[in-house]
Amino acid sequence: MNYNMLKKGQILNLEETHMGIDPVIDIRDLRKSFGENHVLNGFSLKLYKGENLVVMGKSGSGKSVMIKCLVGLMLPDSGFISVMGKEIKTLDRKTLDALRSDIGFLFQGSALYDSMTVRENLEFPMRRHKEKLGNVVDTTPLVAEALENVGLAHTMDLMPAELSGGMKRRVALARTLILKPKIILYDEPTSGLDPITAKEIIELMRSIQKKYGTSSLIITHDVDCARVISERMVLLVDGVNYAEGTYAELSKSTDPKVEAFFKK
Repeated sequence: MNYNMLKKGQILNLEETHMGIDPVIDIRDLRKSFGENHVLNGFSLKLYKGENLVVMGKSGSGKSVMIKCLVGLMLPDSGFISVMGKEIKTLDRKTLDALRSDIGFLFQGSALYDSMTVRENLEFPMRRHKEKLGNVVDTTPLVAEALENVGLAHTMDLMPAELSGGMKRRVALARTLILKPKIILYDEPTSGLDPITAKEIIELMRSIQKKYGTSSLIITHDVDCARVISERMVLLVDGVNYAEGTYAELSKSTDPKVEAFFKK
């Protein structure tokens, strides 16, 4: 893909690159303020099928707010959000819940239930979305398949306390995969992990994308993660997509605000 880096405040015209293809996520002119704190000031983004899109921004830049608005957990002040052709603000609770079953979410802290075994953690979303899986009586094959896909088939009956940080992240990813989502939202997938484990998680994310054909929206501060995993990047500054392009394009920018993302 060939993307041009944005000028400040300019929205990249992706229609030429994806002519005739509807985005699986379409965010336009999203605005959200908390009192005098204007977090999102007209943020726009398009994610296409099978794409890995990285969003980078400093703490407090609005990345988490954008994600919450995207899945209907927070109402924006204004703007348009569509997921797989459905405008979020028009959906009733039942339809929104059904849509969420097609969206996997890997939380920054893994968010496993400490009182449940690995198996029970993976079965939890299956109980919430029975209609998607049909009349599944024996969940063991589905749990085993999901764990096998992240290299942890042997952990089924362990407790989260018995797992390392990297293993917890893998189990959380397996739980995300159990419903076979079409979109996966990654929130700082390598945060808190050592370099070797972080690299393993990144390779796992790439493997999952190839196997399942998922579309991935990845929020990260990890420049190395962005370099390896991204097909396109959006830099969120002052509530807008300040710059957008490939890693190679953005890393060569002489704009001070863009350069700041790539300095170590």
